Amino acid sequence: MKIVVLDGETLNPGDNPWTAIESLGDLTVFESTPPELVVERLQGVDVVLTNKVVLDEEVFNRLPDLKFVSVTATGYNVVDVVAAQKHNIIVSNIPVYGTDSVAQYTMALLLELCHYVGHHDLRVHEGGWKEGGLWSFWDTPLVELSGKIMGLIGFGRIGSRVGQLANAFGMEVWAHAPSPKPDPGYTPFQFRTVEEIFSGADVVSLHCPQTETNVKFVDSNLLSTMKEDSFFINTARGGLVDEEALLNALKMGRPRAAATDVASTEPINDDNPLLAAPNLIITPHMAWASREARGRLMKMSAENIAAFSNGEPINVVS
Repeated sequence: MKIVVLDGETLNPGDNPWTAIESLGDLTVFESTPPELVVERLQGVDVVLTNKVVLDEEVFNRLPDLKFVSVTATGYNVVDVVAAQKHNIIVSNIPVYGTDSVAQYTMALLLELCHYVGHHDLRVHEGGWKEGGLWSFWDTPLVELSGKIMGLIGFGRIGSRVGQLANAFGMEVWAHAPSPKPDPGYTPFQFRTVEEIFSGADVVSLHCPQTETNVKFVDSNLLSTMKEDSFFINTARGGLVDEEALLNALKMGRPRAAATDVASTEPINDDNPLLAAPNLIITPHMAWASREARGRLMKMSAENIAAFSNGEPINVVS
């Protein structure tokens, strides 16, 4: 069985070996693959692993030997699943691997917005503490989370875990879920509408998938309803946010500050308006990438391929 990884560098930059997948067939790993080389690299291949490389109907039309696509992520929008089905190609994803890592990272961004730890470390090394002349020094607002409201847009595995962590910090949790979800079992907790969360929460955090119907749903109308002292966090998908609107909202102080781990185009373009936004932390889509989460992703990718090879595919998407 011939197996090709189209974009393996982020999954294994050197600390997460391909051993489990190598044992399943003849493996070739490309660190990245430009669109014009996809078909060439998949000639005669049975199984392909992709994370961000697009596999559409045009690609499938030119790959008669391809039988299985293993997406090395939870989201599988890079694959035209309908076209794959037409060609009898099975597509699987990794439904759970980074819940704890992304939830932890979300709280890390929130705590940075509350205390700007990195900034104050820099100020100490620059001499700011000594120049201040006092035993205690800070030059940003410092925020305590206890008693404040965490608003979660999306209450699946990651959103639910963020809710648990926020509750442990003493926060009240509001959540919006498009389909019914069980009560999480802690208090205070409420299900609320998107509009209620944006206008009433002290922190709004996105944990929903991007679909055709919710692109740029975080627009100027929603952002303008946020509290003056509120925070906005996005560790989901960059396309959920109208980035120009967020730039303008931050200039107006609603929200007061924000953090995003994603952008509409990745890596971020030089002309992305968020690069000019005040009071905004931008990190390079790294919330998912702990060594532990990548290890789970590698293990589960191997399990997907083994199950397909045995004629009993798992984690099949449609």
